[in-house]
Amino acid sequence: MAKSSREAPEINASSMADIAFLLLVFFLVTTTIDVERGITVKLPEWSEEPPEDIQLKKRNIFSVLVNASNQLLVRGELADIDDLRRRAKEFIMNPYNDPELAEAPNTAIISLKNDRGTSYKTYIAVYNELKAAYNELWDEECMRLYGVHYSEDLPIEKKKVIKKKIPFVISEAEPTAYGEEK
Repeated sequence: MAKSSREAPEINASSMADIAFLLLVFFLVTTTIDVERGITVKLPEWSEEPPEDIQLKKRNIFSVLVNASNQLLVRGELADIDDLRRRAKEFIMNPYNDPELAEAPNTAIISLKNDRGTSYKTYIAVYNELKAAYNELWDEECMRLYGVHYSEDLPIEKKKVIKKKIPFVISEAEPTAYGEEK
């Protein structure tokens, strides 16, 4: 008896690379990637000239310092982040005409300074509280003037009126070196 020399059938794999490439392209095109939007901040225009020296009244500056240990110093006093929003709102609006608080909402400046050792989580939490203070003030003013909440649906003209009365002013200073906050 003679043995037959049958070989196993081969699979033609020449188009496998094409199929893998098409699948890769398909998944790249159909996949959505969440993009972090970050914090929207309006930066000043670049200028070769040094900025003019402006004298500000100390009472119009709400200074917030965050040290390397993530502790807050607000206007020279140790503070808790949970109390920051309320204090910022009180400073900006000055409802009782306190001579230590801002003269008017449009003259109030919030100065934020961090240490390079400050955690990102603390920085964002502080920034969010300060932004939330402005959001609440805008909403309260909008309710007082127009009887509606400040929202995305509010016409731009009305938003401009609110933001002219209570402008969003946060001045961020250059962070100090680790542990050198002053």
